[in-house]
Amino acid sequence: MTKTIILSALAIISLTLSFFYEESLTQTQPAKPNAPAFTAITPYAINSGQDLAKSLELKALVKEPAIVKASVPEGFFSKKLGLQFNNIENKNLIETVSKWLGTPYRYGSASRKGTDCSGFVTSIYREVYGIDLSRSSRSMFQDVKRVKRKNLRTGDLIFFRRSPKEPIFHVGIYLKGNKFVHSATNGGVRVSSLNEAFYSKNFYAAGRVI
Repeated sequence: MTKTIILSALAIISLTLSFFYEESLTQTQPAKPNAPAFTAITPYAINSGQDLAKSLELKALVKEPAIVKASVPEGFFSKKLGLQFNNIENKNLIETVSKWLGTPYRYGSASRKGTDCSGFVTSIYREVYGIDLSRSSRSMFQDVKRVKRKNLRTGDLIFFRRSPKEPIFHVGIYLKGNKFVHSATNGGVRVSSLNEAFYSKNFYAAGRVI
């Protein structure tokens, strides 16, 4: 009987020790963490942010290449003459001519109070170019180099005569688009067209002062 009591006691002790051993394991083993509520910051994520910042800094430092515009001839528009000119070199001539518009015709004179055709041309050339031309339209024709009508340029001189046997009687300064400025007996200094019947019929030649 004593043997039975001893065995029962040992069994109870074994069960007790087994219980305490499992409890100790449960307390010492760390609980598995739940899934994090935030995104983990990895070295790749950190480096990506740094690369993006550097990229933005470099983009701010690098200037966009300048757009090269095609060169366009510099020009100007004359309100008084109603003409557009592509060459700025003629601006002084056009501005000077414009000041003379409306000057009355006066034979033998060459001033803003009154002027004839050759007086007007000589005054303009002296003021704009510093060139002294011959006083009459006929002698003035000897001062120029002949040019074809299709090759006329702003500032060239144009001459008129009524027939092949008659001398030159009129001169004007070519502008552009078949327009020229002159001092006419029926209106003083004004702009006319070579397409007008009278001037088209009596056109004789064109010349350029060299």
